[in-house]
Parts: sequence; C-alpha cells; structure tokens
Amino acid sequence: MDDHKGKKEICRTGSSISRRDFLKTSGIVVIGVGFGGCVIPGGVAVSKGYLLVDTKKCQGCLTCMLACSLVHEGFESLSLARIQVVQNSFKNFPDDINIAQCRQCVEPACLAACQFDALHVDRRNGNVRTIDKEKCVGCQECVKACPFEPGRSIWNFEEGYSQKCDLCAVSDHWQEQGGPNGKQACVTLCPMRAIQFTTEVPIQSGDEGYNVNLRDENWGNWGYTTE
Repeated sequence: MDDHKGKKEICRTGSSISRRDFLKTSGIVVIGVGFGGCVIPGGVAVSKGYLLVDTKKCQGCLTCMLACSLVHEGFESLSLARIQVVQNSFKNFPDDINIAQCRQCVEPACLAACQFDALHVDRRNGNVRTIDKEKCVGCQECVKACPFEPGRSIWNFEEGYSQKCDLCAVSDHWQEQGGPNGKQACVTLCPMRAIQFTTEVPIQSGDEGYNVNLRDENWGNWGYTTE
C-alpha cells in the first residue's frame, strides 16, 4: 500500500475531531486589543482578510463564480467555484438570493476536522485558511465539518481533493497579486459591487457580520431600500 492510499485508509477508520470537542477542550485565547493579535486554539492566527457581501445588491449574474473558477482552475465552472450564489425561485426579494462565501472563520471547524494538515493557516498569505491539495487525502472531513449551508469547503470532483477560498492568494491563472494584500477576483469583477474586501474581523455569529449594506443613495432611485 502506497503512502497516499494508506492515509486515505486511516482517514476512513480514524476518529475525527468535531468542532464542539475542539472548542470544548481548548477555549479561545485572545492577545492584545480586539482581534488585532488574536490566536485561536492551537495557536492559529486570525485571518487578515474577509469577504463581505450585500445579497440585496446582488443580481444573481454568477460573474463572481465564473471569475473564481477561471483564476483558480483555468476554465469557467460553476461547480468548482469557491464562492457560491444560491438562488431560490420560490422566495421573494430579498430572500431569493444568498451569497455563500468562505468566512475565514476565527474558529474554523474545517481546520479542526482535517487530520492531515492539508487545511492549514497560510502565514505567508495573511493567515488565510487554505488547503494544500498535495496533502489532501480526499476524506472530505473539512467539507462535512463546515457549519454553513452550502459548505464553504468544496470537493473538486475532477482532481479528487478539497478546495476553498484563499482570497485568490494562489490563483495561477490570474496575472494579479491576490491574498489579503492584493486583489480578489470576485470583488474586482462583480459588476454590481456586491462583494467587498475588509481587513476587519466581522461579527462571527449569524450573518450580520458578513452580509452588509453596500448600497448608496442612488439605489433608492431604482426602488431598492438603502437601509
């Protein structure tokens, strides 16, 4: 049995670490003022970048999804986009569209669930929670562990590994610097400017911190609420 297959076998039979157990046994340690110098259980540093969205501003054009897959995979694929726009035709505005972006969580359940260090904090790129596809054994525990629906870690069915938003820190098919100190394809190319980058840690409970109002007074002229 080669090493890669061996890891997959361990993953199927070994015990997984639940988010609840992870937090119960560790607790959160905060250093400094606010989240500025914060670390979480195991000495994991807080991300230096986050994506905020305005679902009332989003028109459901899916440009963000196509751009995401293009800069990461080299081709457009809604199934491989690391940001998802979910549309429900049975609901009315503003509940008919939801933008599901990775939250770069302060307490990342996906990271706690990965037993092979494939999902890790990339200290070279602003502490973004990212996945090393070379270390991923395909157990999909990170996909299952995400507490949000749809899950923010997705399964690359073509290549056989998990992947998630890295704020375009590693975007091989985009001639721009990505990551917290660069550009993000979804932010740059969204025609409605419904996605925004911030370095401030959003409120972690519910959607309040990540789904914000990005509309100015001009939107009121078109019949949209500006509140």
